[in-house]
Amino acid sequence: MRPKVTVIGAGHVGECTAMYLAEKNICDITIIDVVEDMPMGKGLDLSQAGPIHNYEAKITGSNDFADLKNTDIVVHTAGLPRKPGMSREDLINSNAKIIGSVAENIKKYAPNAIVIMVANPLDIMTYHCWKITGFEQNRVFGQAGVLDSIRFRTFVAWELGVSVSDVHAMVLGGHGDTMVPLPRYTTVSGIPITELIPEDRIKAISDRTCVGGGEIVKLLKTGSAYYAPAAASAEMVDSVLRDRKRVMPCSMYLTGQYGIKDLYIGVPVILGEKGVEKILEIELNDDELKSLQHSAETYKETLKIIGY
Repeated sequence: MRPKVTVIGAGHVGECTAMYLAEKNICDITIIDVVEDMPMGKGLDLSQAGPIHNYEAKITGSNDFADLKNTDIVVHTAGLPRKPGMSREDLINSNAKIIGSVAENIKKYAPNAIVIMVANPLDIMTYHCWKITGFEQNRVFGQAGVLDSIRFRTFVAWELGVSVSDVHAMVLGGHGDTMVPLPRYTTVSGIPITELIPEDRIKAISDRTCVGGGEIVKLLKTGSAYYAPAAASAEMVDSVLRDRKRVMPCSMYLTGQYGIKDLYIGVPVILGEKGVEKILEIELNDDELKSLQHSAETYKETLKIIGY
């Protein structure tokens, strides 16, 4: 029997996540959304692309959260998108209600599932989902730096005129304006970009990465990014389902690592069949550690808005 992945939310991020997962051909997929019939239509449409894209995945849509039953991984994309001028943090109260309701259903119908949070504000909603489900911390984690790192990789590749495949990047911290790109840990075929790109250009690329989602929101005007977030989500699912032990910067609950406690924030982890199998504590210089801890403090304050 194929593993089952349930995508919560049939908006752009959800439908693209389902599409990328189908193309990987590693699981059956259920798309759940509260909009009547819409997820069924998208599931049917994606199924009919299978003969050309050569996937056998069973893709279904549903309006019933009971169809979470037997799910191995839940990818939570449901939530209100950002609008121009709106930060991720502005979404907190409205999306907390959505995430809270969905988390209750996950707890009820898929008590053994791993939950990957994608909805914003990412780190806050991941904490909220963990609290509501009561799951082990390793089974609830957020996308965070997986998306931010592929944006950083793209900008570095453009700057140097090299293949994105040869660029490996690390972005830590909250999935927002306080994220922490790490140029020292960002390489091109093993060569640190600090040896390839002038300092002023590295700063410009890092700054662009930090507002990468906002840049797309301004350009789209009526929505937010979805291709890259969905691709990042599918990559995380792939690492868990196939127990690949990929090292990725995810939003994970910390218990003292990096001097941070009782908070979800982006740090390097190993993703395998049990979810987050290990948190990696890499050596940070004073400025990098201070930036990471500042990012954490920002989100600790924001958590108070929803009562934590």
